[in-house]
Amino acid sequence: MTLRCVIIDDEPIARKGLREYIQDVSFLQLAGEFDNPLKAAELLMKEKIDLLFLDIQMPKMTGLAFLKTLTYPPMVIFTTAYPQYAVEGFEWNAIDYLLKPFSFERFWKAVSKARTMQEAITQPVAAPAEEPGYFFIKCENKLVKILYEDILFVEALQNYVAVYTTAKRYITYLTFHSIESHLPAGRFIRTHKSYIVAAAKVESIEGNDITIGGHHIPISRTEKEAVLQQLIQNRLLRR
Repeated sequence: MTLRCVIIDDEPIARKGLREYIQDVSFLQLAGEFDNPLKAAELLMKEKIDLLFLDIQMPKMTGLAFLKTLTYPPMVIFTTAYPQYAVEGFEWNAIDYLLKPFSFERFWKAVSKARTMQEAITQPVAAPAEEPGYFFIKCENKLVKILYEDILFVEALQNYVAVYTTAKRYITYLTFHSIESHLPAGRFIRTHKSYIVAAAKVESIEGNDITIGGHHIPISRTEKEAVLQQLIQNRLLRR
C-alpha cells in the first residue's frame, strides 16, 4: 500500500526535512509540497491525496483554517512548533501531532499510524470478540460490579485504590497495576503514576490538567505527549 502525501509548510528547512524523511519510507509517495495552503488547494481537489503533513501557524491562512475549507480532507499529521494547538487539532481527527524539531523515529511512528489507519479503511477486518463490559472489585466486604462505561478515573492512594464512577467513589484494597490490567487500553489512559482516566469522559485539557466530571486530574510531564497522542488516535476529544 502506498500513501500519496503532500507537505504544506512555509519554512523551507522544514519542507526539506520532511521531503528527506518521506523519501526514506517505502510506502510514502510525495505528490507535492507547498509553502502555503492556498497553493495546495487545486492539487487536493484534483488528485487523490491520502496524507497531509500540515504546518499550523503560516502567513495568509493557518493550517486549521485551511482544513475547514476542505469538504473531504485527507488524513492529517500536524507538524508545528506550537504545542498549544494540540487540543484544537483533536477536532480534525489528526493522525498525529509532531512538534518541531522531530526525529525520524518520531516521524516513522506517525506515518506508521497513518498506514495502519488506511489499511483499516480499505481492507475488511474480522469483528473482534466481544469483551465483558465490566469487572468486579472487593469493596466494603462485598464484590461490586464496575461497568467500564461508568468509570471517570482511577486514583492510587497509598495502600488502596479509588475508582471514581458517575455514581460514586469506590475504595478497594487492590494494587494500581491490577486495576489497570482490567481496563481496556484503548478506552483508558494513564496520565500520571497515580491516575488513569476514561478517555471518553475527558471534558477539557488545560496545561497539565485534565477535567473530568468536575475533578482535576494531573498529567505528568513524562506522560503528556503519550496522553495527547492517545486522545488524537482515539478521536475522543471535541472542542
